[in-house]
Amino acid sequence: MSTSHIANVSVSTQASVYFDGKCVSHSLTLADGSKKSVGVVLPAELTFGTAAAEIMECVAGHCDYLLSGSAQWQRCSAGERFSVPANSSFQIRVTEAFHYICHYA
Repeated sequence: MSTSHIANVSVSTQASVYFDGKCVSHSLTLADGSKKSVGVVLPAELTFGTAAAEIMECVAGHCDYLLSGSAQWQRCSAGERFSVPANSSFQIRVTEAFHYICHYA
């Protein structure tokens, strides 16, 4: 089951826009100081780099992703998530709007 609500957060009202608008997200800071981002990836094939480890949670839509060093694309659909190691990268293919929450480790 995907997260539908995040309580007690501070939201950055300035969006982060990547890849000529193909990915748009907002940063959240929770009451305990932890950080997340929520956003949408529009139809595209993109490569993201990570500094910290991330858990990508699909809220709506779906994507196919390929982790750095992996040879096999995998699917992530609403209610599912996948983990990306720190200091790594992943490719993502989106054919419809992919709504996500990025949980930073």
